[in-house]
Amino acid sequence: MTVMSYLGAIGAAQREAMEADERVIIFGEDVEANVYGTMGGKSRADKGDFLQMFGSNRIRNTPISEEVMVGTAAGAAMTGLRPIVDLSYSTFLYMAMDQFVNQVAKSRYMFGGQASLPVVFRSAMFYGLSTAAHHSDRPYPMFMNVPGLKIMAPASPTDAKGLLRTAIDMDDPVMSFEACMLWGMKEEVEDGAFHIPFGVARTVRTGNDVTIVAISSAVPAAVQAASRLEAEGISVEIIDPRTLVPFDWETVLNSVARTGRLVVADPANRTCGAAAEVSAVVAEKAFDSLKAPIMRVTTPDTHIPFSPVLEKPLYPNADTIAEAVRKVTGTSGRA
Repeated sequence: MTVMSYLGAIGAAQREAMEADERVIIFGEDVEANVYGTMGGKSRADKGDFLQMFGSNRIRNTPISEEVMVGTAAGAAMTGLRPIVDLSYSTFLYMAMDQFVNQVAKSRYMFGGQASLPVVFRSAMFYGLSTAAHHSDRPYPMFMNVPGLKIMAPASPTDAKGLLRTAIDMDDPVMSFEACMLWGMKEEVEDGAFHIPFGVARTVRTGNDVTIVAISSAVPAAVQAASRLEAEGISVEIIDPRTLVPFDWETVLNSVARTGRLVVADPANRTCGAAAEVSAVVAEKAFDSLKAPIMRVTTPDTHIPFSPVLEKPLYPNADTIAEAVRKVTGTSGRA
């Protein structure tokens, strides 16, 4: 085991994958200049080592054109390579929507299964850092609506490494949404290659009174809330789905069947978000288990302001998650 940061774990997964399979390549905006971060190096001095190890044919800068990056990756994947595309800000995905929706997502189906698309698209969600409206989106819900794409949203260094290794080895296109506010999170991570399967949720904490399904950066906030609530006599179970497509419905439904209550914490916007989908499925399939209405703790449907004072309270945090739990357990106002 080695203590790694979230970003370091991503870099380690990419480096190990490139060492294991010469078909794995990385390209994107300024990846050569930032290779020490992209590849998990500890300093800029590592940059030369990585470039020398893999060469400029496997770590390559691209023009600042997301449509070109995504289209090139799709073609490269269908002809035998396994690209990892670093698209930087998640809001940059919008510029390549035609490629994502009409080419990447549909090609395997349109070719009757004769083509595979083993490609990973990484993007960082820079919310919570005063990057304002153009750079602070959390757009994974809209891609959940596109058949053919797999979606991961790791919330820990271990999951970041294990899920990414699985994604790189897949023959389907994967979109990785990484919350940059988690980049500095550190924990012990298994050395060497390991894989975490898609569609298998992580039970972060067990409890009996209420289930919290927490997504991405809402996971550590939910853990903080659960610790506070424990002192109030409320036992909270926290489930991190890890992947949004495919989604581990069985774990969530079994948890709600035991606790009878559900709070969904999701840093994306409220309308048509991941939290809305989780709430709808649980209401359809576990209604008889519910002892209280489902509650969502999300970001409101608003553009993100530049001001830190205005921005930070918008996202789910320990206070808002704890209050939602108190409401569904009927203890609101007693804390």
